[in-house]
Amino acid sequence: MKNIGFKIIIVFLIFLGIKSYSQKNSKQSFDQKRNEVYIDSMMTNALEKGFFPGSQIIVGTKDENLISKYYGFHDYTKKQLVKSDDVFDLASMSKVLGATLVTMRLVGDGKLKLTDQVGEIIPFYKNTAIANLTLFELLTHTSGLTPSITFYQALLSTPDNSPLLSKEKSEQYVEPFDVMFVNKNIVYDSKFLVFEPKENWIQIYRNMWLNPEFYPSVYDKIAKANTNPTGKYLYSDLNLLLVKQMIETKTGNKLDQLTNEIYAELGISKIGYNPLKWTSIENVMPTEVDNLFRKDTIKGYVHDEAAAIFGGVSGNAGLFANAESISVICKMLLNNGTYKGKQILKANVVKEFTDSPLAKNGIYRGLGFDKRKPDEFYKKDDFGHTGFTGTFFFMNPDNGRFLIILTNRVNPTRTNRLMYKDDFTAKIWRQINK
Repeated sequence: MKNIGFKIIIVFLIFLGIKSYSQKNSKQSFDQKRNEVYIDSMMTNALEKGFFPGSQIIVGTKDENLISKYYGFHDYTKKQLVKSDDVFDLASMSKVLGATLVTMRLVGDGKLKLTDQVGEIIPFYKNTAIANLTLFELLTHTSGLTPSITFYQALLSTPDNSPLLSKEKSEQYVEPFDVMFVNKNIVYDSKFLVFEPKENWIQIYRNMWLNPEFYPSVYDKIAKANTNPTGKYLYSDLNLLLVKQMIETKTGNKLDQLTNEIYAELGISKIGYNPLKWTSIENVMPTEVDNLFRKDTIKGYVHDEAAAIFGGVSGNAGLFANAESISVICKMLLNNGTYKGKQILKANVVKEFTDSPLAKNGIYRGLGFDKRKPDEFYKKDDFGHTGFTGTFFFMNPDNGRFLIILTNRVNPTRTNRLMYKDDFTAKIWRQINK
């Protein structure tokens, strides 16, 4: 009898376990369906209101992708549907998926230290005002550097020295650019810019090549751009331009080569700089109609002008990718630097870079990674980044979830900021973390 009673108890416990497991899976399945319905609704509304022409979205965990969908078209002509292999200009997401990932690798290997100073590594800056800025200050955006510099505008002028741009539309200022209008008489500096290939010059657009003798003037402007108190938070593209220079000077290798090594280890191929070198133009989402500098609808080349003058490979921007490739990087980061049994980055480095070292000072940044002050949308350990072109990815290490939303909201113009006014990405992030 004792054996029969014991067996009954065991069977009952197993039944409870199966029931609990079944209920848990049912709940997870229900949540996934609820999230998918919510996302479909948000995306349909966004497309109807013209937030962006098209989008890719992936919701996943550290182990798998749960939702993977594509919405809309390449542009508003609605001739080409978005598909899984299409790649988007990631804009500032490049800061973490490019230069920061490489920095994490180098720090883990002991080849760079967060205390390394700009002037110690890059000879050009040795005796400048920014010589003592550290890698830590650059990555946390506490360097004091001004947010950006329009380097490319030094390549443009007008015969009568009238302004390149005007706030008012007129006979002389016809085509729009951002919230301004472009002088119809703009000329290019032929000393530094030509429209056919030239030996040792850098291709910066489909039909534009830049004289590398232009770069010292760029570096000189960066050296004089430390206009704010060091230690205070001020987001700046210039920080990651310098991180790229530190990486390349220290290793002797180019940033795109170093990122490609990491991507190869992860087994991802739909990510990289200068996408026309590794995919077809039909698979690249178009961005802005640029009436000022490139006089074209930008497609297959980086949207960001600073990244453009560096030949499309920059620390601040330049990467293109599809959501699937980024999902692999998310899984690696959420698994403490490991992916499919391979240690891509050291676990302690992943922790250090995605933590909040300056939160006590009211600065909610990781090293390279964006973090947010905890609110109704974000938790204190969340980390990720956004991009000017309408891109977003965030991870929650507490529940192991991530969200990737890629759009080309700047097509046809960067003035379209509808997705930001509606807390569009934040609302979806909150939903999947319920």
